[in-house]
Amino acid sequence: MSFPARTTLPEIELGSTLQPKFGPDGLLPCITQDHASGQVLMFAFMNAESLAHTLRTKKATYWSRSRNKLWVKGEESGNVQWVKELYTDCDQDVILLKVDQSGSANASCHNGYQSCFYRRLEDLDGADFKLGFTAERLFDPATVYKKK
Repeated sequence: MSFPARTTLPEIELGSTLQPKFGPDGLLPCITQDHASGQVLMFAFMNAESLAHTLRTKKATYWSRSRNKLWVKGEESGNVQWVKELYTDCDQDVILLKVDQSGSANASCHNGYQSCFYRRLEDLDGADFKLGFTAERLFDPATVYKKK
């Protein structure tokens, strides 16, 4: 699958054709939300191959910069993200996925939390930068992820 070439600014911003803008590194930021609750689950990058794989399989697929390969969410943990909706922003340089997560833990974070955003800065006006946990761990990563 190849994506249409980017055309005019009015068509990109107001048109009806998906024309994703991948950065110089070939990547596109992707925000993933829970389809039902709207909770932000994670942030990752996609390249053209992972976006095409996502559209073809309806399984959220990202580009792992650390592993330098495609990363189908849930391929190791079993916590698959099934894509229900895909949005793009006004200039088509960010993707927003709305997903249903499946799996025993219903978690998106490799640290065992439902969302990768499980800590919050406790005092926005303070200078100590202390983070507080906002969620409980759903699984122990050591039992889910096995080193290959």
